[in-house]
Amino acid sequence: MSTTTMTPEQRVSKVFEILQTGNRKEHVSGKMTQLDHALRVAQLAMNDDADEETVLAALTIDIGHLVSPSMVNADRDFYIYYRLTDMAGNTSDIDHGRLGADYLRQLGFSSKTCELVESDVMTRRYLSTVNPQNFVPPLTGPVGHITYQPSSLSPIEMRDFEKDPLFKQKVQIRKWSDTAANTTEVKPPVLDTYRDMATRNLLMSMKTLY
Repeated sequence: MSTTTMTPEQRVSKVFEILQTGNRKEHVSGKMTQLDHALRVAQLAMNDDADEETVLAALTIDIGHLVSPSMVNADRDFYIYYRLTDMAGNTSDIDHGRLGADYLRQLGFSSKTCELVESDVMTRRYLSTVNPQNFVPPLTGPVGHITYQPSSLSPIEMRDFEKDPLFKQKVQIRKWSDTAANTTEVKPPVLDTYRDMATRNLLMSMKTLY
């Protein structure tokens, strides 16, 4: 079914089906599944009274790890080189944020949610530059996983990023993500908790377009 003929509810179901596949894929921390991590990031956002667009971005921050480049219509040439594969068949995402955001955009999610998702790798680079000694991204997964270590930002890139209107939200989501990767004590809410929120996000976005 084409995305142009899908109802908002069907689009949300499509995204949730993809997130659900994360229940079969281990998070790079080695402590939980991708789905469990997504739910924990969203829970932290809810606990901090984040707005709905930010909570939804927290929930889908790593959806690019689960989306195939063939599912995205934009930037085909970029996605040809999107994944690196080692001899064992393990894949490493160069910029899963961009892939995930492009997928959410083509479904019609709000520009704020998509921009927050897209910034994941850039924000990790920013935090690594700010505090290279103490900031350790949760990328030490099981043996055999390829680890992508972000490069530092230049002073100009640092200033530009700090001027971003969504700078605080981008940094906060990255911190929630890192915290969630090491939090296993409390069971997070189920995925359907966020269904109505995701539908409202789509309806709001579609209303601004027409």
